[in-house]
Amino acid sequence: MKPQPSMFMHVQARGYHGVSVSEKRNLRDHKRRILAAKYELRGKLYKAVCRDPELPSDMRDKFRYKLSKLPRNSNMTRLRNRCIFTGRSRGVYQKFRMSRIVFRTLANKGELMGVKKASW
Repeated sequence: MKPQPSMFMHVQARGYHGVSVSEKRNLRDHKRRILAAKYELRGKLYKAVCRDPELPSDMRDKFRYKLSKLPRNSNMTRLRNRCIFTGRSRGVYQKFRMSRIVFRTLANKGELMGVKKASW
């Protein structure tokens, strides 16, 4: 079988030329997730130092400044669960990483393994 190209492989170095809006959203979210993972430990360390009342205030201020200089997109609160097919941000099932609309369509077609319509 021929390997499928990743949806992140065709991004050019400058901008998102030839990419749909939903792919742009997913690419932006992917970049944010990479940054958040990269700076997660550093941010937690800086926050812990800032909150420690036993340390001198000038040291805490220094780390508060370092915390403010971290990239904005490295913050976990900037992440948003999105559908991997449509880029939709609302009604996304976290387990499947797809929106309720796409999930229902694929489930009705029988394309999701282990998913069947409930009957009782």
